[in-house]
Amino acid sequence: MLIALALLVFTVLGSAFSRAFQDVAILPWAILACVAAGDLIVSTRRAVPLQHTAPLEAFVGDTFSLTIQDGANRFGQLARFDWPEGLDGPNEVAFTQDPSGQAMIDVAVRATRRGVWPLPHVWLFWPSRLTLFEFVPKVALGVEIRVVPNIRAVQSGALTTTVLSTLFGSKENRAIGDGSEFHQLRDFVPGMDVKSIDWKRSARKRSLVAKELRAERNHHVILAIDNGFLMREEIGGLPKIDHAVTAALSLAWAAALGGDLVGHFAYDVRPRTFAKPEPGRAAFVRLRSWAAELDYVSRESNHTLALTELNARTPKRSLIVIFTDFVDTTSAELMIENIGILAKRHLIIFIAIRDPEVEGILDDPSENLSGVATLVAANQSISERRVVLERLNRLGVTVIDAKPTQVTARLVSAYLDIKDRELL
Repeated sequence: MLIALALLVFTVLGSAFSRAFQDVAILPWAILACVAAGDLIVSTRRAVPLQHTAPLEAFVGDTFSLTIQDGANRFGQLARFDWPEGLDGPNEVAFTQDPSGQAMIDVAVRATRRGVWPLPHVWLFWPSRLTLFEFVPKVALGVEIRVVPNIRAVQSGALTTTVLSTLFGSKENRAIGDGSEFHQLRDFVPGMDVKSIDWKRSARKRSLVAKELRAERNHHVILAIDNGFLMREEIGGLPKIDHAVTAALSLAWAAALGGDLVGHFAYDVRPRTFAKPEPGRAAFVRLRSWAAELDYVSRESNHTLALTELNARTPKRSLIVIFTDFVDTTSAELMIENIGILAKRHLIIFIAIRDPEVEGILDDPSENLSGVATLVAANQSISERRVVLERLNRLGVTVIDAKPTQVTARLVSAYLDIKDRELL
């Protein structure tokens, strides 16, 4: 471009001051055209399909590796990416030489949203030998990544070990002796509670027989997830809805291990989906598929309509876990009222995901007026949040107000405590 511009200025000035120059003015342009044609010929590269290696599935919030190999071994050329909404990575990466001598790039990609995200092509970029041209071809890639809810806690086995050891390990004796559901009959031996003797069966057998009880199972657990626009707020690099889905899946797995039935319910401006409680790991598989397809919406939640619908669909006393959010005491008024109605029949766990950045503002006092205003607003928000949670506590609701990294552990712990105390 600079060469052509300089040649144009030279041609115009030369033609203006000399008529003889007009006859030979075409010569520099002819030379430039020949040089450009030669540069284009030697710089053009044959089309070679790109080879890629990428996982078919990734957990939301995780970072995975996308490897691309160029069979033409064009080292130094740049690859430019048009990332879809659910994936995030560098815009440009240069091809380097791998240990086998091939041109390749290894891109770190972060999965930011659930869904199926295609990356159909990549833009390659390289200058010509004489830098007269820039080549930017679009090359097919054909990558498709399915971003699913994070179930690493389930796959690692740590959650399974915790739940099984709590329900059926060291506490199994208590679960059998102090439960409310009949387990079996056994001969009475000294040291057993006299109250456990079944006198009618003892008289029939003519020897003392005791009843063994165990903690009741087959309770209904409903996971109610608010999918309104407040749940799209990002905390820790992920929307609140994704933190809620991760915790919900972990609880569903724990409930399946505990012998309970798990169902789910989603709502925003109106109720969206409801699945009745089902037992076992089949319920977890169904829940995971549903959670993967749970969309991000920008509609305001209608707690009155949704919780009234949920109350009508669950006639049996159940453990209902509500994942939602609120802004202030005024907007939370209807939510509190309807949760109070649910709490008269059901056992409620209310999950609120705390934003560490808001709390961090209180620990970082500012000396300017803008910082002071931000500090006051953050303090008021935390105070109103505390008022709402205290009102829910007075209604008999179990409130979990935790940071994203703590929600899953505290929720599973609360569930195990409910099972241990037989509150259902």
